[in-house]
Amino acid sequence: MSELASREAALDAQIEAAREEARRAVDAAEQEAARVLQSAQAQVQAMQVAHEQALTAETSRIRDEARAQAEADSLSTRQKASGRVQQAAEHILRAVLP
Repeated sequence: MSELASREAALDAQIEAAREEARRAVDAAEQEAARVLQSAQAQVQAMQVAHEQALTAETSRIRDEARAQAEADSLSTRQKASGRVQQAAEHILRAVLP
């Protein structure tokens, strides 16, 4: 009977040791998961910042190109209009003056 009691006590100790080891393994896994999650969140945040910066730069570049094109188109239109006004004035002068 005493031998059974000591075997039972030994098995109980082994079971408790296994439980404690399992708790430590779970705690370590949870800590690793938290570290991985934190790292992933930091990477996502850095990627979002980089994406926003790239988007802002691209938007600015597109606006600058559009502005430059609009200015070039405006200058071209003004030059054409000026030439037409000059042609009209010459035409009027030829028609009025003999």
